[in-house]
Amino acid sequence: MKIKRKVVIGFVGSQLDGGQRTERWEKWRPSVSLTQHDDLVIDRFELLYNGKFRDLSERVTRDIATVSPETLVAIHEIPMRDAWDFEDVYGALFDFAKNYPFDTEHEDYWIHITTGTHVVQICLFLLTEARYLPGRLLQTSPPRRGGDQAGYQLIDLDLSRYDQIAQRFSSEQAEGVAFLKSGIPTRNARFNTMIEEIEKVAVKSRAPMLLMGPTGAGKSFLARRVFELKKNRHQLDGKFVELNCATVHGDGAASTLFGHIKGAFTGAASNRPGLLRSAHQGLLFLDEIGELGLNEQAMLLKALEEKRFLPVGSDEEVASDFQLIAGTNRDLGAEVLAGRFREDLYARINLWTYSLPQLAERPEDIEPNVDFQLALFAMESGEKVSFNKEARTRYMRFAMSGEAVWNGNFRDLAASVTRLATLSDAGRITDAQVMDEIARLKRLWRHSVQPELLTGLDLFDSMQLEAVIAVCRQSKSLSDAGRKLYAVSRDAKAKPNDADRLKKYLARFDLHWDEL
Repeated sequence: MKIKRKVVIGFVGSQLDGGQRTERWEKWRPSVSLTQHDDLVIDRFELLYNGKFRDLSERVTRDIATVSPETLVAIHEIPMRDAWDFEDVYGALFDFAKNYPFDTEHEDYWIHITTGTHVVQICLFLLTEARYLPGRLLQTSPPRRGGDQAGYQLIDLDLSRYDQIAQRFSSEQAEGVAFLKSGIPTRNARFNTMIEEIEKVAVKSRAPMLLMGPTGAGKSFLARRVFELKKNRHQLDGKFVELNCATVHGDGAASTLFGHIKGAFTGAASNRPGLLRSAHQGLLFLDEIGELGLNEQAMLLKALEEKRFLPVGSDEEVASDFQLIAGTNRDLGAEVLAGRFREDLYARINLWTYSLPQLAERPEDIEPNVDFQLALFAMESGEKVSFNKEARTRYMRFAMSGEAVWNGNFRDLAASVTRLATLSDAGRITDAQVMDEIARLKRLWRHSVQPELLTGLDLFDSMQLEAVIAVCRQSKSLSDAGRKLYAVSRDAKAKPNDADRLKKYLARFDLHWDEL
C-alpha cells in the first residue's frame, strides 16, 4: 500500500501561535507543536492568514523549519475584512478551497481547527463536512500537566465509522419512519421501502415532492406527517397549508394561491394574501395539482424558482419561501403530452416522485390499519372497542378478499371501522354487526366497475373505461366530466355536446351518470 503525503491546512493563530522572543519556545503553539511529534511527519503545511498577520505567518514558518526541516510550509493570504463575520469568512475560505489543487490520490489532508477565530473554525468544519475540503478534521491540545508531549486527534466526519453514533442515527431514522406511518406496523414491503426513502428525503431536502395515487390512498395524510416530522426537527418554522386544486378554478384559483389586491376583479373588496404567502417558511400541499390551469401553473413555477410572484392585479412582487408537496391521481406525464400540464413545472416537481399503492394492493396492511382506526376511535370517544374472535375473523377474511373493492381506499376502511365501533355494544363488535357492515359495503360498491365487466374487454378498452369512470367521479356534473374528457376533440365539432357523448359512451357498458 502506497503511503500518501500528509498535508495540514490551517489558520495561523494570532494569539496561540504568537511570541517573538526565546520565551515563545516555552509555550504551546499549536501550529509549530504539530510538527514536533516524534511519531508524525507533516510533509506540507498550508498556513493561512489574513493580511495583517503576514509577519507572524513568516515567523511560524521559520520556527517550523527549525524543528521539522522536512516540512514544507506554504503561506496563503486569505483576504477578509472581518475574521468574525460569517459571510466574509466562509466566502474567502470557499474561494481558497475551490482554487486549491487537491490531489487526493497521493495526499491526505488534515484540516486544523484549533487556531483561528471561532467563526474560522466553524467555516472550516462546514467546508470539510460538505467535502469542499476533502480531508479530516484535526484538533490539537497542549501537553497535560506533568507531561511534555502535546496531543492531536483526527475526526472523521463519516459518522458511520462511529458505532454508537451510527446506532443513534439508525434509531432516529427508524423513529422518523414510524412517525410517518403513525406507528402503524405496516407489512407491505414496497410501501415500507418507499416510506424509508421519503423519511431520508424529508430530513435532507427542501426540494418539491410529488405524491401520486388514487383518492383515499393517503396523500394528504402523508404530506401532513412529512410536515410534522420536519417541524419536530426544527427544519420548518411556518405552518402546513393545504389546498385541493380541483375545488378552485379561473380567477378564484389564482386569487386563492397567489392572493390579490383590492379591486383586482369584481368582488375583490379587500387585499388577500393567498396560500403561498401563508405557507412562508412552512409546507404547502397542493392536492390534485393536475387540475390547475396553465396560467396558474406558470405562476407557481416562478414562485418555486424565484421565491417571488405577483398577486392578482398587483404590479409589485411579494416573497414567500415554502416547501411544496404536490399530489395527483393523474398521470402528469400524459397530461404534459396532451398539453394540459406544463413540461417545465412537471420537471421541477418530479425530482422526488412516489406512487402510493391502493389499499387493495396492500392486503397485509389492512389488519394493522384496522387496529389503528380502533385506537383512534378510542382516543376520540374515550371508549375502547374491539372485535370478538368470530367477528374479527369474518371481517378480515372479507376485507382481504377480492370481494372488497375498497375504491375509496383508506377512507372507505376508516369509515367502515368507525361505523362498526360506533354501533358496537359494550365495546364489542359482534359477528352479526360485521355481517351487516359487509352487506353495507357491498351496497356502497355495487356501482363500481365490476371485475367481470372488465374481463370481457381488451386491455385497451378496460383501461380506458376505468380512466373515464375516475374522471366522472372527480367531476361535479356530467357536463363537467364531458368537458374534461373531450377538451381537444370538441373543438372540431360545430355543435359539441360533451354530456351527450359521455352519456352514450357509458351506456355501452350499461352505466349511468347517477350511478357513478
